[in-house]
Amino acid sequence: VYKRQTTTRVTTVNVQATYTANMAFKIETGTEHSVTLDGDHQAGASPMELLLASLAGCSGMSVISILQRKKEDVTNYKVHVQGVRAGDHPKVFEEITVEHIITGHHINPQSIERAIELAETRYCGVSIMLGKATNLKHSYHIIEAGQFL
Repeated sequence: VYKRQTTTRVTTVNVQATYTANMAFKIETGTEHSVTLDGDHQAGASPMELLLASLAGCSGMSVISILQRKKEDVTNYKVHVQGVRAGDHPKVFEEITVEHIITGHHINPQSIERAIELAETRYCGVSIMLGKATNLKHSYHIIEAGQFL
């Protein structure tokens, strides 16, 4: 009997945090990028803001990639993420809402829905991980290019 073998490619991701002052850290990635985190919000984003930013970017990259493959005529795309934190420590996110705002010409709503579904369940690792830890909701809004809200 022939058994199909699957190989799993493991990727290691590295970051280093170096204390700079007060509550600030300079984060350097293995891909030679850097960002400043600051719990006091003076020198940079907070860790929780950056977590939401990671979700917005990851989800957005997945969705726009799928829409481009579907030949949707997207002229602008924004991802707005809002997290509601618990009042007590460790103040985790109890709920996160991701709103996809897509502007374009004759965008097919089913394409958007499918792209978001695939991002949530298959392509965006950040969304998949956070979805296991909190109430994560996605919504979308389509704006026909040339129209104003």
